[in-house]
Parts: sequence; structure tokens; C-alpha cells
Amino acid sequence: MINLKDSIEIKTTPKEIFKWFLHFEENFHAWHPDHIDCRWLKGKPFEEGSILYIEEYLHGKPHKMKFLGTKVEPNRKIEYKLLFPISIICPKGSFSIE
Repeated sequence: MINLKDSIEIKTTPKEIFKWFLHFEENFHAWHPDHIDCRWLKGKPFEEGSILYIEEYLHGKPHKMKFLGTKVEPNRKIEYKLLFPISIICPKGSFSIE
């Protein structure tokens, strides 16, 4: 399996970054112009067992994806699994906040 890692420095506190993720539906479009739709299908934002549905353009084509929250450490880390069919090419991911 290939692991990809990217990082960015944001000059704010981990608490503020995590707060941004808790309002993900509201912030989704501002994050990237290729984002189309975002909504929670199950649970509360970024809790274990929650399911997030998103649509976004990848390589010029719209894609629909579902993410299952698998582990959350408030103000530190969010881990998730992508659900079928996108899980075939990208099974899981995470956001780490330092």
C-alpha cells in the first residue's frame, strides 16, 4: 500500500482547528472550489461511528464519497475509513493537529 502525507502550517490553536472541523458542513465549500456537497448521514460531526457524505470534483468529474469516523481525539486527531466503492483506491485517512 502507498501512504501519502501532506502538511500545512496554520497559525492558530489546535482547539480552533478542531472547532472548524466540527462545523465542516458550513466550511466545506470555502475549503476548496471543487467541493459540491457535504452532509452528515449519521451521528454528530466527526465522532466515532458518524458517516459523512461529500461530493466533489476530482480530475474534472464529480465523485460521491462516504466517510466513517473511526477514531477521534478532540483537538488532536480525526481518523476515518472511506466506504465502498472509493475504499478500493483509498481505504482510510486522518487529520492530525499539532
